Amino acid sequence: MGGRLLKSLTLAALVGGVLFTARQSSEHVAAAERNFPPEGQYIEVDGRQIHAVVRGTGPDLVLIHGAGGNLRDFTFDLMDRLTDRYRVIAFDRPGMGYSDRAGNGYGDAFGRTAESPAEQAALLAAAARALGAERPIVLGHSYGASVALAWALDHPDNIAGLINLAGPSHPWPGELGAYYTVIGSSLGGLVVPPLVSAYASDGMIRGAVEGIFGPQEVPEGYVEHIGAPLTIRPDSLRANTRQVNTLRPHIVEMTKRYAQELALPVEIIHGDLDETVPLEIHSIPLRDALPQANLTVLEGIGHMPHHAAPDMVEAAIDRIADKAGLR
Repeated sequence: MGGRLLKSLTLAALVGGVLFTARQSSEHVAAAERNFPPEGQYIEVDGRQIHAVVRGTGPDLVLIHGAGGNLRDFTFDLMDRLTDRYRVIAFDRPGMGYSDRAGNGYGDAFGRTAESPAEQAALLAAAARALGAERPIVLGHSYGASVALAWALDHPDNIAGLINLAGPSHPWPGELGAYYTVIGSSLGGLVVPPLVSAYASDGMIRGAVEGIFGPQEVPEGYVEHIGAPLTIRPDSLRANTRQVNTLRPHIVEMTKRYAQELALPVEIIHGDLDETVPLEIHSIPLRDALPQANLTVLEGIGHMPHHAAPDMVEAAIDRIADKAGLR
């Protein structure tokens, strides 16, 4: 009798804890979307909604953000530096911010599948064309640079030039770590994201952002602008983790095509203190594979060159525009 009662009470406590966590997570998701609403417009592509912010006039320039982010990374500062001479289009990548997932990742509640860079590039290229950008310059940061490379490989007639900011371009050794392993599993993908969404503190979020920016400091007001709570919504966490987990095999296949298929102007910018995407594993081999590519190594800079050295990024964009005959 006592044992059955204890089991019943334990089960009730577990169920209650799960329901409380789910409620907390739901409330935090609602608060994130209330506090950080969409900044731009929606473009429908093949039944998916892609969120974009479009500003400025001039040659078209597409900005693609990295893992765990959204287009607010660009609207914080970089975008407004460029709108005097470019029509700048910043996208939320599929599954992130306010864009729907793409390809075989769309609609999977537990995130057990992931969009490839090629699938994301196809969706964003179609969205750009829907906005009238037939031959834009495409800039990608971090994971977004892998998507930009896929765009250049698969849609060469719909891109004028490529800017790679600290992007994964070549296979890397080792594993990604326990965080990705756990959330990458079916059970972990079901259980962990609601816990993160429900209980991640402001201090934990700021600490994660500081880790991405290191050794540079986070710009004042960045955390408040970026909408980090959007990233820890369970669906976004699952999408981001699966995309990162499944990136390497796509990169392996992409590297086989660089030398033969990438003839467009390419600028590469990478900090020599980037510990997230190491310079020597990615951007140096990419430069070596592409004779026309110009590599700018930023001394003392980490993984966020567009915030640490925005003037250098602007100059690279202008060089691409000139090489592509857009100015």
